[in-house]
Amino acid sequence: MNPSPKPLLVKVCGMRESANIEAVADLRPDFLGFIFHPGSARYAGTALQPELLRALPESVRKIGVFVDAGTVPILTTLAAFGLDGAQLHGQETPAQCAELRNAGVLVIKTFSVGDSLDLEALRPYEGTCDYYLFDTKGLAPGGNGIAFDWKLLRDYNFRTPYLLAGGIGPENIATLTALHLPGLVGVDLNSRFETAPGRKDAARLAPALAQLRRGAAPRPQAV
Repeated sequence: MNPSPKPLLVKVCGMRESANIEAVADLRPDFLGFIFHPGSARYAGTALQPELLRALPESVRKIGVFVDAGTVPILTTLAAFGLDGAQLHGQETPAQCAELRNAGVLVIKTFSVGDSLDLEALRPYEGTCDYYLFDTKGLAPGGNGIAFDWKLLRDYNFRTPYLLAGGIGPENIATLTALHLPGLVGVDLNSRFETAPGRKDAARLAPALAQLRRGAAPRPQAV
């Protein structure tokens, strides 16, 4: 008998409008991401309402996304908005990741992937992060809407689980789940589900979440 397919965690990133946040939260993604990098088209800034975020279901973990911010500003922002974790999308060091994690923060460290991926560059981060996130290298730190070659992760052999980002949309979810990538536990959905930067289409997200939660089809077993 084939094992049951394992559902993938789902993070929806780049939220900032109150009604839109509530609509997406009703779908019960595992994570919602709020971007605090001023250079992003999805910069949340002061548009977020801390009271709204604190009222979201506890099962939906709230993640602040930062690019090369200091530890103290990150902790200050997390406390101000009642966020559960930090996604570090710049050149943050293993020491900073460990510092935040030791402060009780869920840490997601992002690595940008181009035509190749140096897996050995991850080794210093082992034990300092809850998750890695692999995103496509582009002009912006994230949200470029382009997928990299996911097969570059076929030889992943570290203990830290990871999420995939970059150009994931309804048209390629089946391809992604069929790859059975080692270490993959979730996906980050962003620009392919937007009607405008920072505004997600909940009606398009709903079937995608259902598909991801069905998990990858199990591998056929030899007879």
